[in-house]
Amino acid sequence: MQHSVGAPLPPPHQPGHGPGAGGAGWPQGTSPHPGPPPAQHPGPHPAQHPVQPPGSHPPGSHPAQPPGSHPAQPPGSHPAQPPGSHPVPPIPPAPLHPTPAPPPMDPSGATGHIQLPPGGPVPLPHPPTGGAAVADASQAAVAVLLIGPAGAGKTTVARHWADRRRVPTAHISLDDVREWVRSGFANPQSGWNENSEAQYRLARRTCGFAARNFLANGISCILDDAVFPDRPVVGLGGWKRHVGPGLLPVVVLPGLEVVLERNAARSGNRRLSDEEVARIHGRMAGWYGSGLPIIDNSTYDVETTARMLDEVVARSIASPPSW
Repeated sequence: MQHSVGAPLPPPHQPGHGPGAGGAGWPQGTSPHPGPPPAQHPGPHPAQHPVQPPGSHPPGSHPAQPPGSHPAQPPGSHPAQPPGSHPVPPIPPAPLHPTPAPPPMDPSGATGHIQLPPGGPVPLPHPPTGGAAVADASQAAVAVLLIGPAGAGKTTVARHWADRRRVPTAHISLDDVREWVRSGFANPQSGWNENSEAQYRLARRTCGFAARNFLANGISCILDDAVFPDRPVVGLGGWKRHVGPGLLPVVVLPGLEVVLERNAARSGNRRLSDEEVARIHGRMAGWYGSGLPIIDNSTYDVETTARMLDEVVARSIASPPSW
């Protein structure tokens, strides 16, 4: 039987080109995505498409394909790809609002929050043990109230004393806490009234609350305030009520000339008139004979005054003052 002449044979497949070549990292005989493969060449191929006799296939059917090949795509499917090309795999759309991964769970059940002991009234300090006559004031857990007129240097001494101790110590200044109020600050220099008294009471209660919590968590503290001996509203009773019976009051009282000189070096709300400084200093003289320890630091520098404060605190631990 004579065969009709078919279409010219296609060029042989080159490595890395065409379907089933295993190029571009894809294994041989596979497709980069589940989409349709490229269309087959129409003419007969000696290695893939044997010549079928006419009429051997029913109408609308496709000739049998060799193993590993794919049938031609029906109309409406993906268009045929040119030889040597590979369809680009589709990129899945990113979610509009990605859900963050939950934090890892701590198997121990810890929350990361440290439980702090609640602050209670500061008790009387323990007397020295081991046969010591005087306690080591630089290491004792204490709450000290440093009293003095404006210009006495109580804030400077209190800060220096807290800095040089060998145990954790906080400095709490009543004037600093009062000045936390910015708008509506009631300055006692403009006259003592209900507003200034209320803000003073609130600041003192805040300082006492802080002192109790510091002591409950192993941190000593020193507070400073210009407490008047003849005025119950701003007297020691409020401090004892807010801090506790273990509060150790100490008075720093230099001469009038010294406080006037120190007040002159101040600025802002902390500076008073000479008349006001003299009036406050005169009222502070009422602490003499009160039984509280008094340090006259007229001729002492800050370091010497801090050492004197250590000695006074040590004596107060061994024999707390009655007030």
